[in-house]
Amino acid sequence: MRYSVLDLAPVPEGQTIAQSLRNSTELAQRAESWGYHRYWLAEHHNMPGIASAATAVLIGHIAAQTRSIRVGAGGIMLPNHAPYMVAEAFGTLASLHGDRIDLGLGRAPGTDMQTARALRRGMAHDHASGDSFPQDVIDLMGFLGADDSSRSVRAFPGQDTHVPVWLLGSSLYGAQLAAHLGLPYAFASHFAPAALEEALEVYRRQFQPSANLSGPHAMMAINVFAAESDEEGSRLRTTMQQAFARLRLGKPGKLPAPVDDITDHIPAPVLSGVNEALRMSATGSKDTVRAELSSILERYRPDEVIITGQIHDHAARLRSFEIAADILSSV
Repeated sequence: MRYSVLDLAPVPEGQTIAQSLRNSTELAQRAESWGYHRYWLAEHHNMPGIASAATAVLIGHIAAQTRSIRVGAGGIMLPNHAPYMVAEAFGTLASLHGDRIDLGLGRAPGTDMQTARALRRGMAHDHASGDSFPQDVIDLMGFLGADDSSRSVRAFPGQDTHVPVWLLGSSLYGAQLAAHLGLPYAFASHFAPAALEEALEVYRRQFQPSANLSGPHAMMAINVFAAESDEEGSRLRTTMQQAFARLRLGKPGKLPAPVDDITDHIPAPVLSGVNEALRMSATGSKDTVRAELSSILERYRPDEVIITGQIHDHAARLRSFEIAADILSSV
């Protein structure tokens, strides 16, 4: 099974964005050597702890610093952008780096409404509700597909690059649209697992073969916090628990340091909700993580997995991805 990395370019407390981007570059290079298939970066805005806002720019940098791993967006939040400009950006990336670029598309803005207005797209018309999303996806695919000189609007770069398009989602909407368009589908189970089982079933059942894909291809996201012991893995996980709690409370910040007892730092009702959102996780020693990953994969049977994990210490983050790769390489 192919296994990949989802990176938000986290900015840990006490570090700068510049250091965060160097960390992501090193992780991508190590991931390539560990056998990861894709390295995806996600678009978020107005979040001090996430440095991947200018996603296409960072994809270009990571692709230039690696040799064979696929590099892409997991994803570009399409309501924020004109499809034509996304096609030009990813057409440029594909022209520079060949068939190594992926384009995952999301329907959410990846930010708050005030910031969405600052992005200057989608607030005046039907883009705000996502109603134009299906047509935007179709338009974008047209700009990346075979060149047609009869069309008055064409993307250069873009046409004839055939950058693979994925749909991302955390609900049945994305599953149904990906099935209808015959596209590969990636589910955001690392933070919104509630509809995972039903979405995969709907996607597979409703899938319509297309020029892009002959049969359904589904990827699920899993958090991994792997370390030398169960205790250390659980401690690493407290960083993401805190970050998620702060986000839910409307107080996003840099990635917090881990703590010994998470119950001292997050109120019980909030922690319960956070743990439910993050339940698609494998945490602990190599043996524990192997067992938990095996259980998840056996239940959901994804075609691919993409691994993420917000870990404060860079060396510990590298080690966690290394352990996960060692496990997944033998699945």
